[in-house]
Amino acid sequence: MRRRILPFFLLLFLALRLNAENADLSLDFAGAGQMAVSASEELRNQYRRHALREGAWTWGLRAYFPQLSVSISEDDRLSKVSPDSFLKSYSFNLTQLAWDGGRISMSRKMEKESLNLEGSVLERSGDEIAESAVSQYRQILLLRKLIEIRKRTLESMEEQRRILSREVELGLALSLDLAGADIKVAESKLEILSLGLNLDEAEQQFADTLGVAKLPELSEDIDYTRQFKPINTSIARSVAESGNQDLAAAKFAINRSRIEAKMASNSWIPTIKLNGGFSLSGQHYPLNKHNWSLGLSIEFSSPWVSGSIGGSAGWEPPYDRTARLQNTFSPAPDPSGMFSARNAQLALELERSNYKLLFKQLGRRAEQGVEKCVILEKKRALAVEILDLEESKYHLAELNLELGKLTRNELMEARLEYAAKEAAAVEVAVSLLEAERELERLLNIGPGELSALAERNVFSVYP
Repeated sequence: MRRRILPFFLLLFLALRLNAENADLSLDFAGAGQMAVSASEELRNQYRRHALREGAWTWGLRAYFPQLSVSISEDDRLSKVSPDSFLKSYSFNLTQLAWDGGRISMSRKMEKESLNLEGSVLERSGDEIAESAVSQYRQILLLRKLIEIRKRTLESMEEQRRILSREVELGLALSLDLAGADIKVAESKLEILSLGLNLDEAEQQFADTLGVAKLPELSEDIDYTRQFKPINTSIARSVAESGNQDLAAAKFAINRSRIEAKMASNSWIPTIKLNGGFSLSGQHYPLNKHNWSLGLSIEFSSPWVSGSIGGSAGWEPPYDRTARLQNTFSPAPDPSGMFSARNAQLALELERSNYKLLFKQLGRRAEQGVEKCVILEKKRALAVEILDLEESKYHLAELNLELGKLTRNELMEARLEYAAKEAAAVEVAVSLLEAERELERLLNIGPGELSALAERNVFSVYP
C-alpha cells in the first residue's frame, strides 16, 4: 500500500515541515491534508509498528525450512563396585516438514490479509487526520470571510455615524439617533472581536494540527459566486464502487474469513514430518562411537480422535541396527471442535453479506451525495440572488436617505441586513464545499478534484 513505504512517508514529513517553518509555502486543501498526516506522531508510530509486523511476517518463511537442534551432554558416574564412567555425547537432530495440508501457507495468507486490513485502517486513519485539517482550513476561511464582511460593514456604519454626529451638531438630527448609531457601531465591534477570538483559536489549533509554529499562507478562498459543476450520478456510483476504501477493507475481511474457513475445514489433514539424527559419544576425546537414525512421523487431530504414528530406523556401527515404532491415540479430545468449520463458514457468509450491503449502500450514497451538492448549489444561487436584491435595496435606501424619506439609523439597519445576507451566502458556499468534500471522500479522490471528474470523468487517488 502507498503509505506503507515508511522512508517516503518520513521524507515527505521532513520536506513539508521544513517548507512550513520557512513560511514560504502556499497551502491549499490537499497540501494541508498531507501536511497534517505527516505531522501526526501517533500515525508515524503506528506505521513503524506495522512495518515491524510486516518484517516479522517475512521471516515467517523460516517455517518451511528444516529445524536443526544440537544437544551436548556429559554424564559422569563414580562407583565403588564398578568402573567409573565419564560419558560424553553430541547429538544433531534435523526435522523437516514434508506435508501439513497447507496449514502454514494458509496461516501466512491469513496473516497477510490481516496486515492488508491493518494497512487499510491506517490509511483511513490518515484520511481522517487529513480531513480534520481540511475542515479546520475551511473554518478559518469562513471566520476570515465573516470578519472581512463585518469590517466593511463597520467602516460604512462609522462613516454614517460621523455624518450623523455632524448633523446633530448642526441641529439636523436628534441626539437619540446618534446614541442608536453608537450602539450599532459598538455591537459591530463586539461581534468582530468575538469572531477574531474564534479565529485566533482556530488558527492555533490548525497550526498544531500541521505541526508548525506559524501558519503558512492559505491559498484557498471562499467564493460564493463559484458554481458547482454537476457530475453524472452513474459515473459517481461507478467511481465509488471501484475505489472506496471501506469497500477495499471489506474485501480484505472476506479474504481473511475465506482462509479461516478453509483452515477449519482442513484441520483433519495429517501433518507429515521427516526426522534425522546423528550422534557422537565416548568416554574420552576424540569420541569413538557414533550412530544415526532416520524416521517418519504422522500427526493428526480432529474433534473425535487425535494422535501420532511414528517410526524410525538407525545404525550403530559396526554391528547394531535399531528400529522403533510408536503410536499414540487420544479419543474425543475436543468434540466441540466439530462446529468450528461451520462457524467459520457462517462468518464468511456474514462478511460476504456485509460486502454486498456496503456495495449497494455505496452506490446510493454516491447518488445522494451528487443530489445533495445539486440542492446546495440551488441554495447558493438563491442566496446570491437574494444578496443582489439586498444590494439593490440598500442603494434604494441611500436614495431615500438623500430624499429625506429615511433616517441614517434606518440606513445603518439596511447595511446590517445586507451584511447578514452576504454572511448567509458565504455560509451556504461553505456548506457546498463540505458536501463536495464529503462526496470526494466517498469517491476516494483528493480535495478539489471533483470538478476535474466532472470535466474529464477521470480522477487521481488522494494519498
